[in-house]
Amino acid sequence: MKRIAMAALAALALTTMSGIASADTIKVGVVGPFSGPFALQGKNFKAGIDAYMTLNGNTVGDDTIEILYRDVPQPDPAQSRALAQELVVKEGVQYLTGFYFTPDAMAVTPLLEQANVPLVIMNAATSAIVTKSPLVVRTSFTTWQTSTPIAKVAYDRGVSKIISVVSDYGPGVDAENAFKTAFEAAGGTVVEAIRMPLSTNDFSPIMQRIKDSGAQAVFAFLPSGPTTLGFVKAYNQNGLKQAGIQFFAPGDLTQESDLPALGDTAEGILTTFHYAVSHDSPENKTFVEAAQKAIGNPAELSFPAVGAYDAMHVIYKMIEATGGEQDAQKAVDAVKGLAWQSPRGPVEIDPETRHITQNIYLREVGKNEDGTYYNKEIQTFEKQGDPGLAAAK
Repeated sequence: MKRIAMAALAALALTTMSGIASADTIKVGVVGPFSGPFALQGKNFKAGIDAYMTLNGNTVGDDTIEILYRDVPQPDPAQSRALAQELVVKEGVQYLTGFYFTPDAMAVTPLLEQANVPLVIMNAATSAIVTKSPLVVRTSFTTWQTSTPIAKVAYDRGVSKIISVVSDYGPGVDAENAFKTAFEAAGGTVVEAIRMPLSTNDFSPIMQRIKDSGAQAVFAFLPSGPTTLGFVKAYNQNGLKQAGIQFFAPGDLTQESDLPALGDTAEGILTTFHYAVSHDSPENKTFVEAAQKAIGNPAELSFPAVGAYDAMHVIYKMIEATGGEQDAQKAVDAVKGLAWQSPRGPVEIDPETRHITQNIYLREVGKNEDGTYYNKEIQTFEKQGDPGLAAAK
C-alpha cells in the first residue's frame, strides 16, 4: 500500500511540474480535529479561515480558493498521513494546512517534496517540525517560544525552586526543556520534572507530588482542551492555590474558551503567549468581529483561530507569487521574510527557519465588569524567535 501511495504521489508530482497552466480553482486541504474531544480547536481553525476569506474574498487573481476539510479527532499520525495523501492524490490540493497536533504534522512532512505541496502549520508547536522539510512554514508558535519568557517572570517574582509538569509528547518535552533552560539561566532550580501520559485525566496524584516537592511554584504544559481544563481545576480543588504554590504556564492553560468553565479558579494565573482575544489593536478588533461571527458562540473563540487566519494570509501570498501554478518551492521562497500586521501584533516569517517571529505577551487572568474572565496583557516580549531551533544547533 505504501508503494502504491508513493507511486501515486510521484505521478501527481510529474503532472504538476509539467508546465500545465494554473487551474481555475486552487484547493487547500485542512487536516485537524473537527470532532471528538478537541473539536473546539478545529472549530477555531475553521473560524479563522472563514474570517480571512470573509474579509479578503475567496479569489487570488483569476483563481478561486476552495477549502477541503479532513477530520482527525485526536493525535493519529497514520490517519493524518493517509488523509494528506488522499487530499493530494485524489483531490489535487496544492496546499496543506491545519494540524493541531505535532505527531500528525510530523507524519505528513515526508510526503511534501514528492507531492510538490507546501505545508503551513496552523498550530502544532514542536520546534523540529520546520526542520523535517524545506516546504514547511509555521504561522502559529512553538512551546519553546511561549515557555521561555515565563521562566524569567517566575524568577523575577521571587520563585527560586519550581516543579515542572508536562504532557509526555513533543511540545510537552519542548516546554519542559525551554522552561528549565531559561529558569536555571536566571538562577533558579527545577526541583523535579514530571512527564504525564497524554491520556492522563486524574491529576490528584500529580497535585500531591507537587505539594510534596517543596517547590514554591509549578510550571505546567498540557495541550489545550479538556486536559488543561482538568489540570487547572485540580490545582484549585487539591488546595495548591490556597497553599500559596504559584502557577506559571504558557497560554494553552488559560485559553479563552476554557475561562467560563474555570471561573474564579483561574483568576490571577500568569501565562505567556502569542495571542489573547483581548489584544488591543485595530487589526484584532476587525479579526475578532469576523471570527466570532464565523464561530457562532463568541466565548468559543481562542488562539487556534489566529494561527489559521494568518496561515490563509501566507497561502494567499504563495498563490499570488506563483500565479496559481503548483510550485511548492517557489511558493515557500516567496514568503521567506514576509512581514505583516497580524491580529496578534507585528509578525514575520524568518527567512532561514520559516518559523514565525512575533511578540510574546505576559497575561494575567482578570475579570471584566460584567463578570466574565479574560487574559489581560501586562507585559510584552518583543520580536521573539524560536529558542528551540537555536538550542538544537
